[in-house]
Amino acid sequence: MSTIQYNDTDIHHSFAHFSKLVQLSAILRRVNIHKSRGIKTERLFEWLLTTIFNRYSIFRAEKANDFSKRTVRNCLNDPHINWQRLVQLLAIHLIQYVQHFTDPRRRQALIIDDSLFKREFSRKTELLARVFDHDKQQYFKGFRTLTLGWSDGNTFLPLNFALMSSSHAKNRFGHLKSSDQRSLAAKRRTQATRKMTDVALELVDDAIKSGIKAKYVLFDSWYASPRMFAALLKRHCHGIGMLKKTKKVYFRYRDREMDIKTLYTNKWPIKDIYLYSPIVTFEVDGEKIPMKLVFVTKRGQADQYLVLATTMTDLRPEAIIQMYGRRWQIECYFKVAKQYLQFDQTQVQSYDGLCGHLAMVMLSYDVPALAQRENTDDRTLGDLFFDYGRPLPDIKLVSALNWLIQTITGLGEKIDMAVETLTIIFDEFIKALPNSLARLLGNAQ
Repeated sequence: MSTIQYNDTDIHHSFAHFSKLVQLSAILRRVNIHKSRGIKTERLFEWLLTTIFNRYSIFRAEKANDFSKRTVRNCLNDPHINWQRLVQLLAIHLIQYVQHFTDPRRRQALIIDDSLFKREFSRKTELLARVFDHDKQQYFKGFRTLTLGWSDGNTFLPLNFALMSSSHAKNRFGHLKSSDQRSLAAKRRTQATRKMTDVALELVDDAIKSGIKAKYVLFDSWYASPRMFAALLKRHCHGIGMLKKTKKVYFRYRDREMDIKTLYTNKWPIKDIYLYSPIVTFEVDGEKIPMKLVFVTKRGQADQYLVLATTMTDLRPEAIIQMYGRRWQIECYFKVAKQYLQFDQTQVQSYDGLCGHLAMVMLSYDVPALAQRENTDDRTLGDLFFDYGRPLPDIKLVSALNWLIQTITGLGEKIDMAVETLTIIFDEFIKALPNSLARLLGNAQ
């Protein structure tokens, strides 16, 4: 299946519900998208959404009756529109809506990653650069799409993005459009040529300023440097990432400087879920910061290992592994965007237009993400179902078994049941339980 299956009525109702929920018309005005004459801006966005779901370019898409394709191109290429702010405001409204149905104890996380935006056959695309693909280990013409997402473990939403060119002028093929350095367009282009780790921290800062309450930031080994962990800690966030097996970075353990490989060669007691988990320290600008490492076996390769790290040393290793597993959600987003949402399939050549295209891709992802959450969570159906399905506090299994034993014993004493009879009942009950529960029941007794 190469396209998202839908009909015109479904997409119209879904977009109408989405627009009303996030107050789309008000958001469009806040990001400098105004109607000068003719149709409503929401109608333009609905047409673009339908075009993306059909996997058509603007050139091949079916013409609309009430506006021309030139109108669409003018909107995307408008340098005054803040496309990054549009994506962020949409995500904030959706997060506020989703949080009504989320247990407040659930850990929220920001996820940082980037993906290749190919433009192999382009020549005149603005800021087009020679960028490196880490998966295929070779260079391509295009951009790197730096993306910041939000996750509560169930739902992933793209929160912000930056379309990154190369910081080295010799690697850039496309020309750089001259504009007033105080303008939004100039700031966007300056951001595209900066260091990607610095821009990633800027995106995190924007998310924190906008009120996103996420305590953890997840990233892969490309971003996992001691300086990144220290920078996040200054922002009152804890990074969780995978470390590279390099000899250029050292950690202090038991008054000795060791790299990752040296730490692994030491003999440690191996656990069931992970190999071992030491707490080490690293130094950034004279400040010593503790960090917990978790060594885990690489899936499918028993003789290989991966190393997860976090500055939140109170987290159990199992929780660190579970939290880092959420990072896969942004990989799923990139897969969906490239396969179904025309991620890098556009004929737009201006840098502003490419940013507008990416914003539309993320909006196109938000609509089915909202529908998926509402279709799988009964608490989104209304106040009655929200109260009925309110998240309940987890009760420990040992406590529940202990309560069960005390209750049955108390009932037996009330009706003067013989001790032998109670013993027979408990023996038969334990035989019917799985071995793991039977052991827990024995410990509870």
